[in-house]
Amino acid sequence: MNPAGKESKPEIIDRFRRHVSAGKADFFESVGVDFVFGRREGPFVWDATSHKRLINCHCNGGVFNLGHRHPAVIAALQASLLSLDIGNHHLISGPRALLAEQLAHLLPGDLTYTVFAVGGGEAIDLALKLARGFTGRQTIISAGGGYHGHTGLALATGDAQYRDPFGPNPPGFVQVPFNDRYALAEAVDDNTAAVIFETVPATYGVPVPNTDFYPFVRDLCNEHGALLIIDEVQTGLGRTGRLWGIEHYHTVPDIMVVGKGLSGGIYPMAATCMGARLESFFHANPFVHISTFGGAEVGCPVAMRVLELSSTPAFLEHVSDIAGMFTRGFEQLKSRHPEILVGLRQLGMMMGIEMVDDACGPLLSKTLYDNGILSVYANNNTRVSQLLPPLIIDAPLASEILERVDAGLSAAKQILGL
Repeated sequence: MNPAGKESKPEIIDRFRRHVSAGKADFFESVGVDFVFGRREGPFVWDATSHKRLINCHCNGGVFNLGHRHPAVIAALQASLLSLDIGNHHLISGPRALLAEQLAHLLPGDLTYTVFAVGGGEAIDLALKLARGFTGRQTIISAGGGYHGHTGLALATGDAQYRDPFGPNPPGFVQVPFNDRYALAEAVDDNTAAVIFETVPATYGVPVPNTDFYPFVRDLCNEHGALLIIDEVQTGLGRTGRLWGIEHYHTVPDIMVVGKGLSGGIYPMAATCMGARLESFFHANPFVHISTFGGAEVGCPVAMRVLELSSTPAFLEHVSDIAGMFTRGFEQLKSRHPEILVGLRQLGMMMGIEMVDDACGPLLSKTLYDNGILSVYANNNTRVSQLLPPLIIDAPLASEILERVDAGLSAAKQILGL
């Protein structure tokens, strides 16, 4: 390594290619995106070897809801490092108990217990294990095109493109079209352990379900004794204008999974949240599920600060106000770009730019990059490009994002000859 820390971009990319992922390096080279994450602050990230700046409208799926390196979150970690470390997951923990108590005060309904994990996939795995263990049933129903993580059981609930290369799916996993009440009613029966949905499935193109969908799912699960698991890994912590996306649907799940943004972009943290009825499953063997780094004590004050910042009425009102700017802005963009833009799929600042065909998502990701926006298309519905800016952006930056999206759409139309 260059001792001065001033490696060239080719040197960085070559090392990444040789020791991390040759496939990723080759892919980004082939599409002309040679960006290397360097300095980052608030809603912005700069290339490590040039002056190129991007407005981060991907946010790693909601990890950076509060922007990069939020001062209050950094301060919480710095203070925590003075006295805490990972801790020991076998023992009683004061920091974990404080974080779990704060979550209990903020979660919907009677979800008063939390088991911590390092990431969303691990937290989903526990939710599915608990559903099977508690009900004594095996069938898990999820949405086709959905995504819940790349780990074992989580992978089994997701899209086939992520699991098929590793062999056949294990038995007991069934998929139905999202937001389809009839198909779900046909699939759920007295052998169903759980139904699991992302409140708004990001990787499937941000389809916003009908207002009566989740109340229907709740009633259907109650009728058959199945559990309802809601994945709030991306929609939680204010992304939709409410602290939890499921609040828009006045529905309380049996299990809710939180992740990504809970980390503050600083320390990995995820959570599987449940009520006392389900927590009782662990009484026979409280060590039946463990996570060495889940709920690491040094990270608990970070997550607590994230919850404090994200749950204030002023913060949530700000998210709704900025979301309204995007709603109005995309109405104007649709009139300017009818050849390519269908509209904006939106619940608060959970947004997807819907376009006319499958080629548009990848193309717009590139033209937005060329115009200073980091945005990634929805991999399970490439007509849609995700638009997930940090929730802290102000009105002038929201206007700038809309202007840059306008330029990106114009460039995409030109490439397509529209």
